[in-house]
Amino acid sequence: MALSHIAFFYGTVEEAYLQKIRTHLDTQRVSFFPIHQLLQISHDHFSHFVVCGTLEEIKTVLHFASQESMSVGIVPLPEQKRLMRTFALPSQLEKALALAATSMEERIDLMLCNNEIVLQEVVVGEAPPLDADESTLLSRGFFARLSLFWHTLQRVGRLHHRRMSLIDENEKRISISAVGVVALEYHNGSFASRLISSQIHAADGKLSLLILAPVSMVQYMGYLLQTLIPRMASRTLPRSLGYIRASALRIETEEVLPVRVDGTVHPEENIVLRVEERGVALSVGDAFWERQNEEVKGKNSAKVDHLPNDEESAAYLRKSIPFFTHASQQRYAALFSNLREEAKFTSTFAILLILATMIATFGLFIDSASVIIGAMLLAPLMQPIVSLSMGVLRQDSVLEVTAAKTIGTGVSLVLLTAMLIAWFTPISTLSTEMAGRLSPTLLDLCVAMVSGAAAAYAKSNEKIVSSLAGVAIAVALVPPIAVAGIGMGWGVWHIFSSAFLLFLTNLVGIVLAAALTFVFLGFSPIHVAKKGVAIWLVIALLIAMPLYRSFETMSRHAAIKEALTNRHIRLGKDEAVLSHIELVRQPKVMQVRCEVITKEVLGSEEKRILKEKIAKAAGMPVEVIATFRYRL
Repeated sequence: MALSHIAFFYGTVEEAYLQKIRTHLDTQRVSFFPIHQLLQISHDHFSHFVVCGTLEEIKTVLHFASQESMSVGIVPLPEQKRLMRTFALPSQLEKALALAATSMEERIDLMLCNNEIVLQEVVVGEAPPLDADESTLLSRGFFARLSLFWHTLQRVGRLHHRRMSLIDENEKRISISAVGVVALEYHNGSFASRLISSQIHAADGKLSLLILAPVSMVQYMGYLLQTLIPRMASRTLPRSLGYIRASALRIETEEVLPVRVDGTVHPEENIVLRVEERGVALSVGDAFWERQNEEVKGKNSAKVDHLPNDEESAAYLRKSIPFFTHASQQRYAALFSNLREEAKFTSTFAILLILATMIATFGLFIDSASVIIGAMLLAPLMQPIVSLSMGVLRQDSVLEVTAAKTIGTGVSLVLLTAMLIAWFTPISTLSTEMAGRLSPTLLDLCVAMVSGAAAAYAKSNEKIVSSLAGVAIAVALVPPIAVAGIGMGWGVWHIFSSAFLLFLTNLVGIVLAAALTFVFLGFSPIHVAKKGVAIWLVIALLIAMPLYRSFETMSRHAAIKEALTNRHIRLGKDEAVLSHIELVRQPKVMQVRCEVITKEVLGSEEKRILKEKIAKAAGMPVEVIATFRYRL
């Protein structure tokens, strides 16, 4: 193409900048026209257009070029940074003019909103920060990003859902409840285009629509972190977003929503989006085509099944976005009905619990972990405990009392069964499995709370209800009560109290964590749940006091064992090495059991020095029980 056939259309451009352009092109035969003369010239005399001006002026020339099948180039103004990024236009004027003056045979799609060309995106409603420019974040530091996160979160706190219907070119209707949507055609440097970069191609005849529909502030914060922190970006869309790809979309809303086309507000009631496939031959940079995903297929697609679309959710979210997810009435009714049944004391519950107790008690006596695990799987005690947590959460006194009675009766049956077996079993030796349940610590409370959260989550989701078996093994409710029953049978108060404290730890941890999980899943508003949760939080703190002392003791013992294990102690000419350290608490003194490796038999004075050094390393008076091994 000869450059003499170029028509240069300029709009709102500073005279100095326009003169600079003329200077670069003064040796070439380029005809300059103000944009208002676009329809007055004979375009047959030109084979290529170049335009410089505001976005609206650029769109005017693009529209004309599209209608007349003319190629067109854009010379961006210095402040049009986003336009440069979208079409990979050079920022240096000389290079920008060279690119703009080069006619391209490759054509790109044009997206139109109500027949107006869209260069960046269309935003219907509110969609922060999908409509924001990603480059504004990349140059910011940590605290600036944190500030943006906070301000965006505050902005979202004022948003609410609206009912929308999206109808594609085949009249397929999708009804959703959403805060807002963003439609785009190109990689324009926004957060939205980054999230769906793998689905964008500028010449496939399809537009992309992102739907922002968070059902809770917690869900939105997760999406926001993925958006604002590139390292946290996922390959899949966040749960608060939906996606539609189509050639045309009609957006119908129950109320008039703000519509922004390339940043300009349009008071539109009906929004019609469509794509003119390969509608214009635009001079773009090489990087523009490098960003296109050649593997994108030309078919329509939608990912909206997870978005709220029922009337109940829409009505609830229309008021405001709750902090936690709101469970639907149908989902809540199904779970609540199930928990009411599981809270009741039945003959099946009693029989299973007694059988589980017998298995657990015999497993404790024979010191078999596998037998005890079998008892954990059989025991149904988790069911009324989870029901109790829902009663606490919803302040449902009937459910609370029913579940509490079932738990109390069940615990009594376990204690009685284990006590009777201990009476009639001619064994009074504390096994390792029994001893392992006599020193509960804060770690046991942590295990109980995690197990309670897992149990509540599994109960609320029928697809993973089978995971309750794993929860039952993790928290082990029946074995500590069985050990307490054995302590009653032997008449040893220490065994009963320590083992029963472990059960209480499990009970409190499960109830508190399950209640909090149900709140998180939307089965109760916070103002209803806070009283019950506060009460059980106080109970958990009271339980944590003796557990903390046990945890301190465990930590101290671990430090002593670490200090003594493989310790070399000089005893005159000989040297002793300690191994296999075991600490046993006796009524009056701590007992250190260990192996001592030496070359020679130790005399009484050397043994005294050995004991003193072990006591010094332990930091307390100890009784030493040593097994001697000799190095030959």
